[in-house]
Amino acid sequence: MTGQVAAASPAAPNGTDLLTVGVEEEFLLVDPHTGAAVPAVDLVLEQVPAELRGQVEREFQTSQIEIGSPPGLELRSIRHSLGVLRAALADAAERAGVRLLAIGTGPVDGPVPPVVDKPRFDQMIERFRLLVPGPGNNGMHVHVGVPDPETGVQVLNHVRPWLPVLHAVTTNSPFARGEDTGYASWRSVEWEHWPSVAPTPFLKSHEHYQRLIRQLIASGVMLDEGMLYWYARLSAKYPTVEIRIGDVCPSVDDAVLVAAMVRAMVATAMTDIAEGRRAVNTDHHLLVAAHWRAAHDGLEGEGVDLTNGELRPAWELLDALVERVRPALEGHGDLAEVTDLLGGLRRHGSGAARQRAVFERTGRLEEVVADVARQTRG
Repeated sequence: MTGQVAAASPAAPNGTDLLTVGVEEEFLLVDPHTGAAVPAVDLVLEQVPAELRGQVEREFQTSQIEIGSPPGLELRSIRHSLGVLRAALADAAERAGVRLLAIGTGPVDGPVPPVVDKPRFDQMIERFRLLVPGPGNNGMHVHVGVPDPETGVQVLNHVRPWLPVLHAVTTNSPFARGEDTGYASWRSVEWEHWPSVAPTPFLKSHEHYQRLIRQLIASGVMLDEGMLYWYARLSAKYPTVEIRIGDVCPSVDDAVLVAAMVRAMVATAMTDIAEGRRAVNTDHHLLVAAHWRAAHDGLEGEGVDLTNGELRPAWELLDALVERVRPALEGHGDLAEVTDLLGGLRRHGSGAARQRAVFERTGRLEEVVADVARQTRG
């Protein structure tokens, strides 16, 4: 995580104050001719303009690079930051002789690039060995400011049943090892290999949250709190709730939409908390099933309605989520932009659907890579 998100300011628990939002995005570096992942992060970092280096850093593998937007109250500031950072990083990658992709994982077969040389990562490899994902596992993390950890834990409980809907929206990795995986988010399948990846449990308190972290570290499935890979968590460093379920979004438009929806979900949860409405304790196994279905079908298929366990078109579930958080979208001044962005998403489909459409038209993964690169730059 870049230090820029640290400035996210807390909000009052009455749900009426505007909430800050910040975004982290991870990208894949690939060969411009073959589309295969390449270990080029150090070469790219050398080409990043000095004034932006505080918002760019290495990730787990040498084929990955990460950006973090400064937190803001207005979507236009998030859009501006992500646009500037993506364009600068795409330019830096080209000067380094590679290409930048906003994609969940590498679609083209090739050697798996090594892990970044860092003591903590070395420890992870020593303990977990072959759990390292393919050529790069790239996600999007959205941070929203909360006033205190106790409120944050309650927010996690309230947003928990709606995260599979966001999971479907962000699917952007249908291809791996040179073929269609049958999943809209293959990144999700690879990511699940790590033992600490899971839906967030229903939490009794912040003390319960901390106790679980201590127990998981003692069990050996985590080295430290940074390896708490729940789909939503409290940031270990900043006063934020961090939603981390999605593939990195292909375009800035997609990222802004997800950021707006996450903030509205958190704001809605804070209103429910202030007004005494209890969070729904959805069964863990049904929640696991809903996330699996989201990763498999994406937005173009069906999802699990967690109110009754039945399947419904994923778009119906997204429409229901938008309706639920509409007051929060209005309160933050985001409703008009979100409505417009949803219209674009409905016309063009998820990132996974766009990739498949290019492949169906051309029959070439190289064309898929080129199209993702265009979307990445914007």
